[in-house]
Amino acid sequence: MRFAVIGVGGVGGYFGARLAEAGHDVTFVARGAHRAAIAESGLHVKSLAGDVSIRPAVVTEDTRSVGVVDCVVLAVKTWQVTEAARSAAPLVGPGTLVLPLQNGVEAPDQVAAVLGREHTLGGVAKIISFVAGPGRIEHAGAAPALVIGELDGRHTERVEAVCRAFDGAKGTSVTLSSDIQLALWEKFMFITSWAGVGAVTRAPMGVVRTLPETRRLIEGALLEIERVAQARGIRLAPGAARAIMDFVDSVPADGTASLQRDIAAGRPSELNDLTGAVVRLGARAGVPTPINDFILGALSPLEQRARGLVAF
Repeated sequence: MRFAVIGVGGVGGYFGARLAEAGHDVTFVARGAHRAAIAESGLHVKSLAGDVSIRPAVVTEDTRSVGVVDCVVLAVKTWQVTEAARSAAPLVGPGTLVLPLQNGVEAPDQVAAVLGREHTLGGVAKIISFVAGPGRIEHAGAAPALVIGELDGRHTERVEAVCRAFDGAKGTSVTLSSDIQLALWEKFMFITSWAGVGAVTRAPMGVVRTLPETRRLIEGALLEIERVAQARGIRLAPGAARAIMDFVDSVPADGTASLQRDIAAGRPSELNDLTGAVVRLGARAGVPTPINDFILGALSPLEQRARGLVAF
């Protein structure tokens, strides 16, 4: 299959490299020093599942130079989804699928609003990985896995073809979902509660889940998100928040969320699309979210400063 990967970070870089390693035609869309390094010496992935180097790698800044592809993997940050979807337009033909792989729950609707629901899949990426330097990706934890599905839950030949492509790649497992919205919300519950409390406390997971005060914050944030999901018709299993807390207890004690690391480093983060989305969607559904309201309010000055909107 022919793929274009927009956003060659920890997620896009890893899964795109695995597709290229498996023999698929992959074009990477990147900018700056990262693009220059990939163009000069290839894309290199250091992975617990086995290292891989794609050399030479096809990379460009301009999607208009690529042509129509079978699948666009959209692996940018949450706040970049709409802009990235617009940039993907030259890649999209009548049969092209677009697979967004973001932490939040709103990306499929954002992509559909730009490119059409008929082109849009839902996707969840499960991996701990990051850009280690220009042209270099490091997979540092979690068995790399994807959950992919049609937005209406059908098992179509086109989504099965995408799943086969990923499933045939080394170091990657794929699940074809009949309810991708459920899969998106399950990850959203975990990552949003962990990231929000971790960012406020600036403490690793082992500390946050052990101290009674901060454990109650995670549990409370999870329950709020669970209620918002239920109000929106998401078919969560009974006790979903409790099951996610069990997973929280299995995360390495020194683990931190990317949102937490971004805020601590003074970089723009996904706050408005994670905790902010809980508050926003909760308000629309009439569901109170006081813990998430507090987390959003406490972190917003740092987020606004990182985006150059306030100075202090």
